[in-house]
Amino acid sequence: MERLEHALPDDAVDAGAPRREVATGGYERYVLGLLFVVYVLNFVDRQILAILLEPIKEDLGASDTAMGFLTGIAFALFYTCAGIPIARFADRGVRRSIIAVGLAVWSGMTALSGVVRTFGQLAAARIGVGIGEAALVPPAHSLLSDYFPPERRATAMALFSMGVHVGVAFGFLAGGWIAQLFGWRRAFFAVGLPGLVLAVVVRLTVREPMRGRVEGLSLVDDSRGAASRGTASSGLVSRTAVSRESARDVVRFMWARRSFPHLALAAALHSFGGYAFAVWGPPFFMRVHGMTSGPLGTWLGCVLGVGGAGGAILGGLLGDRFGARDPRWRLWVPALGTVAQIPMVILVLNTPAPFPAMLFLVPSAVLSAIWLGPVFALTQSLVRVQMRATASALIVFVINLIGLGLGPLSIGFLNDLLQPRLGAQAIRYSLLLLAVTNVWAGTHFVLAARTIREDLGRVGE
Repeated sequence: MERLEHALPDDAVDAGAPRREVATGGYERYVLGLLFVVYVLNFVDRQILAILLEPIKEDLGASDTAMGFLTGIAFALFYTCAGIPIARFADRGVRRSIIAVGLAVWSGMTALSGVVRTFGQLAAARIGVGIGEAALVPPAHSLLSDYFPPERRATAMALFSMGVHVGVAFGFLAGGWIAQLFGWRRAFFAVGLPGLVLAVVVRLTVREPMRGRVEGLSLVDDSRGAASRGTASSGLVSRTAVSRESARDVVRFMWARRSFPHLALAAALHSFGGYAFAVWGPPFFMRVHGMTSGPLGTWLGCVLGVGGAGGAILGGLLGDRFGARDPRWRLWVPALGTVAQIPMVILVLNTPAPFPAMLFLVPSAVLSAIWLGPVFALTQSLVRVQMRATASALIVFVINLIGLGLGPLSIGFLNDLLQPRLGAQAIRYSLLLLAVTNVWAGTHFVLAARTIREDLGRVGE
């Protein structure tokens, strides 16, 4: 992408801010890298609870169902419900500032989790983490879509989404050893406080790009809230010149694309298994294989972090390469990865020794992450530029309400149900539910591919 020499118009920056240029090339990579680091912290602060689940459960006297509620629906409900209004604000406001404020909120609430004394106080703190984290993904997806053109977008989204797996890895690694050496409370302090510093960096160094600039679109708001579309002389779009569709209008627009409901359900069902294992995988290895938190955190951090990050990059690259010739490949690639993961999951759960089980977890982690880049890139491509943050919030809403909300809770409930008969082995059979949801998810990816070409051609309607 060539360097853009056009200065931003006055209405494209914060009120009172000086006119300035938007650099591309090295700067766009800086923004991607910084948002990646923010996403890493996002999942460190979210995922650290999984490796700390056993000592917290013992200290606070909670059941598996209660811990599943805490890690699942209690977090997901507020995370998803806060996401849509925040995304609507991001479609009209300054996205980098929204991200910075959210980062400060969730980091502060994570640190506060280390001083709680009751289960109710911990639940309240995690709700605060969920509300803060809702301010990251929709504005970040919208920002990246204005820095990277469609032909490079799946790779950019995959690199950003790689933060999920690096965050999970660091959360397991740091949380496991800090908890073993110093206790679970200090682990929350250690991962929460750095985010307060990073929030300042985001606010001061990320520039707000004009919307739709990589597509060369111009959006002009009229009194009725409709958008006029044309070609801007500079190829950029002012962030304040946007249409005023309501959230209901955006939902109606997206649901009119027949591929989107299948796309959203496929991602949500795949995430059901992903979040369930992310929360209950550590207890599985502790209860079934007798591992302690420090070594377990190291193993899971390396396996899930490296494998998941590699899978995210692989999915983005394959989606961009094959999707350039036929957009259906952007859905066929996730479908293949989802189905291929099933035998790996079964082997992980039924291998009698911990080391071989970890080896089978490597390909499972790679295959579990392939869907991220193609799915989020397609979501951005299926809507108009002024709908992007809301579109991202909508798919995140579906993914997290079903995946994060119900995945950990379902496994916790099944654990308590099966434990009287199966003892410590109950968690093994509960987690086999993951294979069923992957079959279901793969079916919806294939169904979404049937109409994706037609839906991409209707974005301008």
